[in-house]
Amino acid sequence: MDDFDFARLTYLVVLGSAVVFWFFAVNRGSMNKVLQQAMIWGFLFIGVIAAYGLWDDVRRTSVPQQMVSIEGGQIELPLSADGHYYLTADVNGAFIDFVVDTGATDIVLSEADARRAGFTPSELDYIGRAQTANGEVRIAPVRIDRFAVGGIEDVGVRAVVNEGDLDGSLLGMSYLQRFNSVEISGGRLVLTR
Repeated sequence: MDDFDFARLTYLVVLGSAVVFWFFAVNRGSMNKVLQQAMIWGFLFIGVIAAYGLWDDVRRTSVPQQMVSIEGGQIELPLSADGHYYLTADVNGAFIDFVVDTGATDIVLSEADARRAGFTPSELDYIGRAQTANGEVRIAPVRIDRFAVGGIEDVGVRAVVNEGDLDGSLLGMSYLQRFNSVEISGGRLVLTR
């Protein structure tokens, strides 16, 4: 710790001590009530921190997840609260979340997901163009070595990497057409091979 950090720490300790001393001096007549309120605020603070830390676990257990039946060659996806169907796939060893998009021609990887799947976006050839809701973007064709959902696996799958701002990746018709049946019923999307 250098002298500057020590001086800042000393200043903060003195300032904090002055605030605590002032607080106790002003509230010395009703100390029980002040301590009770301080404990309530402390528990609320701890509760908020615990809820924030556990949110992913709560969300995973309360939101229905995709089901894969290897024997029947089926993938069953529940309708999400935002009105979309999401599929999680193993893309070259990286688990990537896709939005099922029947308006997309191909599997479209965001640059972040492409990096996770082993592609280097800065080294790709962005030779194609695609029209999106946000306008025209450049795209780079790639081949995914392994695309797996549970035991359903495809190799050498064609995809594109989107150079534009894309929050997540899209699962388009080129993948959906690999299935014999695509059925939407009762808040479920069922893909059957």
